[in-house]
Amino acid sequence: MRQVRMILAATSIAAVFASGVAFAQKSGGTLRIAHRDNPPSASIHEEATISTNMPFMAIFNNLVVFDHQEKVNSVDKLQAELATSWAWNADRTELTFKLRDGVKWHDGKPFTSADVVCTFDALIGKAKGNMAMRKNPRQVWYRNLKETRANGPLEVTFVLERQQPSFIAMLASGYTPIYACHVSATDMRTKPIGTGPFKFVEFKRNESIKLVKNPDYWRTGRPYLDAIEWTIVPNRSTRILAFVAGHADITFDSDVTFPMLKDVRAQVPKAVCEARATNVSTNLIVNNESPPFNNPDIRKAMALALDRKAFSKIIAEGNDVTGASMLPPPAGVWGMPADELAKLPGYGDDMAKNLAAAREIMTKLGYSAAKPLKIRVATRNIAIYRDPAVILIDQLKQIFIEGELDPVDTPVWYPKVLKKDYQVGLNLTGAGVDDPDVQFYENYSCGSERNYTGYCNKELDAMIDAQSREPDVEKRKRLVWAVERKLADEVARPIISWNVANTCMYPHLKGLVLQINSIYNGWRFDDVWLDK
Repeated sequence: MRQVRMILAATSIAAVFASGVAFAQKSGGTLRIAHRDNPPSASIHEEATISTNMPFMAIFNNLVVFDHQEKVNSVDKLQAELATSWAWNADRTELTFKLRDGVKWHDGKPFTSADVVCTFDALIGKAKGNMAMRKNPRQVWYRNLKETRANGPLEVTFVLERQQPSFIAMLASGYTPIYACHVSATDMRTKPIGTGPFKFVEFKRNESIKLVKNPDYWRTGRPYLDAIEWTIVPNRSTRILAFVAGHADITFDSDVTFPMLKDVRAQVPKAVCEARATNVSTNLIVNNESPPFNNPDIRKAMALALDRKAFSKIIAEGNDVTGASMLPPPAGVWGMPADELAKLPGYGDDMAKNLAAAREIMTKLGYSAAKPLKIRVATRNIAIYRDPAVILIDQLKQIFIEGELDPVDTPVWYPKVLKKDYQVGLNLTGAGVDDPDVQFYENYSCGSERNYTGYCNKELDAMIDAQSREPDVEKRKRLVWAVERKLADEVARPIISWNVANTCMYPHLKGLVLQINSIYNGWRFDDVWLDK
């Protein structure tokens, strides 16, 4: 019920913003935002963090994008960007887009279908030389893509191996910009060029990111802002103080914890603050290939030791949501209902029973209070990761596992877990789209770059494929829940909680709608304006 009230409140806030846009928008001004850390790079396709997505999404365009004036990302509410129209063939294995004429890259070169082909060739691993991506965390999204075919300069067709209802939703994600054929992957990491409403100016590590208005933007009259400036402030308390002092117009997304929210509201009564589900889970990652964690019994004991209610109470004053591998309702479309969730191992209310079972496992393996298993718990070195990692270490002590925190800086974190250079970790995993194909293929399928634990089950892969091709939503939900059960049973990547957090802004910031089922898709900023 609390989450329902939260979402209704969020919707009313959205209505306020929408009504603000109805007034005469003002052009000009610089939007100021405090950034939480150094993005690993500026290349959205090569990274897997909101730290890159949020500041650099405004440089680019997609073929289509989720309507950023809608609270909920839905394929029923798509905006045309570089495409003007799209249509499926009869068996829904070919999706053809008509492309927008006259669009230019920021360096003046024309956008054509060749750029779309180049982008998706790179994503499926076909690009060579300086166009090849160094990292490709979402390559697995497009394993069903057989070919991207140009039908002249202003039309392109995606040819699929089989039908996949989620395909257009993945194209609409903020994680799916179109890149330029003539710009190398190296340059996209440091000097990105797009077709979007803002142009890249500079990225100074540990200091700032600056974008300026694209005067040749294809969308007439947009953007309203002259510039966007991000100041990199690694300490969260300092970032919040900057907002309170008026040095930022909006906080970094979901940066305001519930305890911090009280202070913000007390010091800035006029601030507009919104709590919403982020579609980001806090989860336990265990390297299945690293002894002794190649023993599934240890992983099972660790999962049983997780007190999810305690995490939510300490971190989010009880506002975080308990779920399995999909964002649970009401914010999520696909997640298990509560009665099914309660049946999963470790999800019941009897923590004493769970802990007793976990201790029994560890005792049989030779561990005890006198002889604990000593580990390092790796996590990204920012507060939103460190805080739950400390709680994890405390809870694991109850089953004879003695942990030491191993904080890892953001530019190093993803390469470290990709290489399986860790034993145990506390991770946050965000979904670019609220769709099972995104979650399952990216995080649990055999061979995926982002399958950090090394979990691999060909039977599960077949189950993922089965739900992926199912067009009937209700039938697909049942298949999705079966996948969730199997992932929980096999301790693939235990989900601790689904995060709910606050974003605050001053009322002079207009036209920005914060979406409730993904934090990754609403940062184009072309409708945003400053009423001051």
